Amino acid sequence: MPAEAHLHHHHGAPSKNSLNRTALSATIHCLTGCAIGEILGLVIGTALGWGTAQTIILAIALAFLFGYALTMLPLLRSGLPFGTALGLAFAADTASITIMEIVDNLIMLAIPGAMNAGLTSPLFWGSLTVALLIAGAFAFPLNRWLIARGRGHAVVHSIHGHRS
Repeated sequence: MPAEAHLHHHHGAPSKNSLNRTALSATIHCLTGCAIGEILGLVIGTALGWGTAQTIILAIALAFLFGYALTMLPLLRSGLPFGTALGLAFAADTASITIMEIVDNLIMLAIPGAMNAGLTSPLFWGSLTVALLIAGAFAFPLNRWLIARGRGHAVVHSIHGHRS
C-alpha cells in the first residue's frame, strides 16, 4: 500500500514542494520585473528631481511594464500572437505585481528619508532592497494560492509547456 500511495502522490496533483517551487519561481519572476521597473523609475525620478508622487507613479508604471514584458518574451518567442501573450501576461502577473507595488511603495514611504535619499546613498539602496524583498514575501502566498487553483503563472506555464 505505501508504494501505491507513493506512486499516486507523484502522478496526481502537484506535491506541496512542487507547488512551493512553482510559486517561488513565479514570485522571483514577478519580483525581477518589479525590481527593474522600480529601480529604473526611482533612478529616473530622482535624477530628474521629481517629487515623490511623480517618481512613484513612474516606478509603478515601469514595474508593470517590465513585469509583463518578462512574461511575454518567452511566449512571443514560442510563436504566440502579441495579443494572446499580452492577455496571458495580464492574467499571470497583475495580482502579483499589484501586491508587490503596494507593499514596496508603502515601505519606501515609511522609511524616513528613503525617498529623498540620493542615488549614491546607502539609505536609498538599502531601503529599496528591503522593500522589494518584503514585497516578494507578501506576493509568494498569493502566487501559491493562484497556481494551486490553475490561475496566475500556472496558465503561462501550461501554455508555454505545450508550445516549447
